[in-house]
Parts: sequence; C-alpha cells; structure tokens
Amino acid sequence: MATPPPPISEPDPSALVCPGDKIGPCAVCQRKTHKYGNGGSPLCQWCMAPVQEKWGPGVRHTSTRS
Repeated sequence: MATPPPPISEPDPSALVCPGDKIGPCAVCQRKTHKYGNGGSPLCQWCMAPVQEKWGPGVRHTSTRS
C-alpha cells in the first residue's frame, strides 16, 4: 500500500529546489509546488501520480498561453 501524502501545509519536494518566483499552488490541492517556468507543472507529485497512472508516464502539461 502506498504511503499517504504529507499534510497540504508541507510543500511538494520540487518547491524546495526551485527559485521562489517559480512556486505556486497545485491546481488540485493547493500545495506549494514548482508550478512556473522550465520544469514546472500545474500539479504536485501526489496529484500528478493518478494522472500518470491513467495516461502513462509520458503525460506532460503543455501551456496554451501565447
């Protein structure tokens, strides 16, 4: 059985290794995560896991902003 994610008050590990201006809330749970810039994702690792299970490890967020 997988371990449950830590409390929402704890940031995603990606937020600990990126510049502060690249941190934002996860689109699902609002946990602080590396959301912006190169390598960013709108989802924290715990919210991304079920998406990757459904769509495969190649799933990526593609920005549609111009």
